[in-house]
Amino acid sequence: MTTKPKARKFRIRRTPASQPGPVSDTAQTPSEDPRQDEQHPGPQSSGSSSSYTSEPASAAYDPETETETRAGMVSSASEMGASRDIDAIRNEGLTGRQLRMARRMAQKHGLAPTSDFDAVRLLRAKGIDPFQRSNILELVTTNNTQPAETGEGRIQLPQTVPAGQTYLPSTEVSPADRRASEIMQIQRDIGRRRRRKLALLMSRLLAFVLLPTFIVGYYYFSIATPMYSTKSEFLILTADGSAGSSPASGLFSGTAFATGQDSIATQSYLQSKDAMLRLDQDVGFREHFSQPWIDPIQRLDPDATNEAAYSIYKKYVKLGYDPTEGVIRMELSTADPEVSQQFSQKLIEYAEERVDHLSQEKRQDAVKTAVASLDDAKAERRAAQERLVTLQEGSILDPEGEVANIRALIQNVELQLQEKELALNTQLNNSRPNAAKVEALRSQIEVLQRELAKQNARLTDATENSASLASQAAEIQMAQADLATADLVLQSALEAKRASEIEANKQVRYLTVSVTPVASQDPSYPRAFENTIVAFLIFAGIYLMVSLTASILREQVSS
Repeated sequence: MTTKPKARKFRIRRTPASQPGPVSDTAQTPSEDPRQDEQHPGPQSSGSSSSYTSEPASAAYDPETETETRAGMVSSASEMGASRDIDAIRNEGLTGRQLRMARRMAQKHGLAPTSDFDAVRLLRAKGIDPFQRSNILELVTTNNTQPAETGEGRIQLPQTVPAGQTYLPSTEVSPADRRASEIMQIQRDIGRRRRRKLALLMSRLLAFVLLPTFIVGYYYFSIATPMYSTKSEFLILTADGSAGSSPASGLFSGTAFATGQDSIATQSYLQSKDAMLRLDQDVGFREHFSQPWIDPIQRLDPDATNEAAYSIYKKYVKLGYDPTEGVIRMELSTADPEVSQQFSQKLIEYAEERVDHLSQEKRQDAVKTAVASLDDAKAERRAAQERLVTLQEGSILDPEGEVANIRALIQNVELQLQEKELALNTQLNNSRPNAAKVEALRSQIEVLQRELAKQNARLTDATENSASLASQAAEIQMAQADLATADLVLQSALEAKRASEIEANKQVRYLTVSVTPVASQDPSYPRAFENTIVAFLIFAGIYLMVSLTASILREQVSS
């Protein structure tokens, strides 16, 4: 083994196990700091798998130097310079990420560094900046792409664009002009988008609002059959406006509130299916609205059901009641003015019959109710009297007097008992009481106590055959109270019967027509312009609600 002159700092590479050779007995000193090895472990920095070496800073990897080192040769002064370069790199304070980046770049360029700092040294020796971003991008190039070295000594990606072509911004156009042109282009784009959105909006409005409104207006102006309406007014009055038996009846007599129920009942009858069937039977309501010259929407099928005919009846027969004036207003529309007048007169006749029937029923019901109430009051009074008599026969006739006598006797016994107890206490307070007197007083006290208990038992305890005296007295008192109540109810029923008979003779209702039905000369329906405007508002409202709902749902889904 040959040894070079002693250097200031050196290191020796050990021969791998697969390649036997002489091993230096000189102590091996690693060039890197052990802390660096612990901090950046890697396959190249492991001492067991590879030996330490140093290369000159101006040369790349040299196989001859590697062979000499494996043979156990001591590093030269140039190799010591490499160690100094590594120490300088270590003092730069590079991060772990930068060191790992340098190791990957060294492997990409075919270098064999012994550590991360050695990888930085080797890359810098070849003129490559390991931390340049362009060099980092070269790591993701394909395997078949070979880097090309430029004249400046840096490894660059292959040229993919024609050489000599300039891609820098032109200096002939000023920045202000370029900015103005860009703003103009943005404004044109905004204008195009606005026009496109406005065109879409107008198309939707045309399809969902204007077109349906046009169809509805065309129907009302050109197709709909004109309807002639006949208006009439009538009210219900009482035959006698005098006050009744109660102040409330005098307050409302002679006013519209006195006949309000009759007016409401009459209005309900005229709007019922019964009145429609009667009108159809008398003057042919269904036949009139089933004529072929009526437009299909307002026409009634000849074989239509009663429900379909009733819907047409409710549509063209409108009634309203004014509670302040008591007037019933009726408007009836048909395709013929004469028929409309005829239908109105028939409905007024039906209303008169209904009012007469209601007043008659009301009079009979009032008297009938009063008579039934009187009969019930008589029966209750008779039952209360019989119960009182039965209780008096089965017990004491005058339970209140008997209870008073017993209470007086109990009070007398209690006074005597109190006197005897005072006398006994007086004798017992003596130093030498008389035994005979004490015994006599005690026996008297016991007798009085037994008497007091006996009298109390007469009031509260029940016997085998009857209840207690207190219970009997309570039952008799309740029976007397029930009898008094029954007398009052009977008296009220008699008065109500007399008042009902008097009031029934006065409650006579009759119907008077204030506005007679007259056939109209001009059609009243349909109101084409008003109905068209209403249709436009309805379609616009539906479109607005649908648009708002769709935009809200779209925003919820996008968010």
